Amino acid sequence: MDNLFILLILPAISAIILAFIKTSSAKWAALVLSLIQLGLTLPFICNFVPDASIQFSQSWNWISSLGIQFQIGLDGISLPMLILTNGLIPLIILASFGHKQKGGFYGLVSFMQAGLVLVFISLDAFSFYIGWEAALIPIYFICALWGDGNRISINLKFFVYTFFGSLLMLIAIVYLYQQTGGRDMSWATLTKLDLTDGAQNWVFWAFFIAFAIKIPLFPLHSWQPDTYTHAPSTGTMLLSGIMLKMGLFGLLRWLLPLTPEAVLRYGHIALIMGLIGVVYGSIIAFKMKDAKRLIAYSSIAHVGLIAAGIFSLTQEGIQGAILQMINHGISVVGLFFAIDIIQQRTGTRNLDELGGLANNMPILAITFLIIIMGAVGLPLTNGFIGEFLLLKGIFSGSGNGVWYTVIGGTTLILAAVYMLRLFQKTMLGQINDSHVHVADIKGYEVVVLSIIVILIILIGVLPNGVLHLSEASVSQLLQQIK
Repeated sequence: MDNLFILLILPAISAIILAFIKTSSAKWAALVLSLIQLGLTLPFICNFVPDASIQFSQSWNWISSLGIQFQIGLDGISLPMLILTNGLIPLIILASFGHKQKGGFYGLVSFMQAGLVLVFISLDAFSFYIGWEAALIPIYFICALWGDGNRISINLKFFVYTFFGSLLMLIAIVYLYQQTGGRDMSWATLTKLDLTDGAQNWVFWAFFIAFAIKIPLFPLHSWQPDTYTHAPSTGTMLLSGIMLKMGLFGLLRWLLPLTPEAVLRYGHIALIMGLIGVVYGSIIAFKMKDAKRLIAYSSIAHVGLIAAGIFSLTQEGIQGAILQMINHGISVVGLFFAIDIIQQRTGTRNLDELGGLANNMPILAITFLIIIMGAVGLPLTNGFIGEFLLLKGIFSGSGNGVWYTVIGGTTLILAAVYMLRLFQKTMLGQINDSHVHVADIKGYEVVVLSIIVILIILIGVLPNGVLHLSEASVSQLLQQIK
């Protein structure tokens, strides 16, 4: 089966089905439907030829009067993101089993999955923008309805930030559409436009700001820590594990090939923004007492390094970015799930109120430590190869590569400090008297964390599977820029 459209329509249909299930069986229905989606993804992985071509492409006339077609397809840059999305959604749904959610909640998750898939497989600007917005709507309601604290105002800030970026991108898309004579919005046509320097400059910044907000890059990050902290655990996993990758993917799919000359002019600014985020996020993470907030700031640091790798404009930097996008998604979902388990067992995620949990929760302690090692980038874990390639790309990408690499490399040192502090404050030391009877993980919790641990080790030992998928497409992308 090579009908790519089925991967888009299935989660949309699943969302409608799940919305009508009012009982606790909704979680099982959601899990089964997400596993079917994952199963249907496998033929595309198996039949994919790792060259630079667009494969499994489909197109239909959509709005004929405007010359707008609906076009989808896969290449070595989009396929890893499709695998990440359809692979993590079942894990995230399974991780939510302890919260007794109803069908409406899982319907929003499936609807968001449809939007994410559309973003990653779109080959025209119109459908890309629709997917971009479609993924935002359900996560807003997930965070606003099931979050905690001052969630309404926090999510309003999140919505305003992202909607502002979306508006800038829409203006740029309309401008590019006009340059084709109002005939075409396809990726293939738009990336071949011969734009003036002035046009490239403002289109670059319009797209870049939209993507930088979603990632988020410093200083456009201020919505992220509060949103991650007060969202329900499922929402936080969706935001950090998959949704922020939309912005990073947008840089590769749209920004770089659309405005190659502006990228060469201003890419170093974006690279520096990413590196500032590395240091800033790491330092703030070290000071956090809320475990969830600590991971939120660590995410700013990690995605800052990924963005810097993309703007190194090197084969190693961009391939490292694609690999690390997958690695970050796996590790951050595991970290947030482990913190969610701790909070459910103890009633707190304040590090000053925790400690000694390894005595009663040895299985959680072992899996949590392995996930932390992956996030830190220990050799033979998934994070090591990704960060090595990113730093190598940054080193060889410009005349200031040595200094940029030194700054980027601080993420390895600082991440080890705040992540090991997180482990020490939760698992080691004297246990709180009120936590002496907490139970270790079992059932679905063991399944989720075991799969994440296996992936961390498997990718760490055998990273070539992902790197081989993207190599030819990244080489072609660099040829378009240079």
